[in-house]
Amino acid sequence: MNFEHLIQINDPLNPLVETLTPEQLWEGLVLRAEQPQLFVIGLDSCTILSRTDHTLERELHYGSATVRDRVTLTPHKSVRYDIHATEAHVGGSLTMTIEQPDEVQLFLRFEYATTLPSADTEDARQTTEIVKSAYREADIDTVRLIRQYAANPDKPGALH
Repeated sequence: MNFEHLIQINDPLNPLVETLTPEQLWEGLVLRAEQPQLFVIGLDSCTILSRTDHTLERELHYGSATVRDRVTLTPHKSVRYDIHATEAHVGGSLTMTIEQPDEVQLFLRFEYATTLPSADTEDARQTTEIVKSAYREADIDTVRLIRQYAANPDKPGALH
């Protein structure tokens, strides 16, 4: 299953939406990669197994379940998560890309590619739509949390 959507970060026509800089958005994406338990409901802990300038190998612990992934950081542009498939867990990838078409507008594109099969029955189509909705809600929550961390520079996880 492949799925993609775009979240508008800055809306010049809506003064009620707090503006984020591209740097704040990037810092938020890095924070999500390094401390995912601040963003992911049900995640008990994250162990970073190895780190280079642009990659993290992580082990994520959800109760008794463990998921391993690789995070690739393209500075100030994108973060890609590659989840290793196991017998118990679907593999796939998530790429979050910062898009800034002009000086005022700012967007975050989410692109999912999973090993879930294509929906060929009504039940499978409904399941696919539920998964897409869950992804979309989690992504909206990610942006909401990045906004909170940017607005509260003295709190743990705050963005500078």
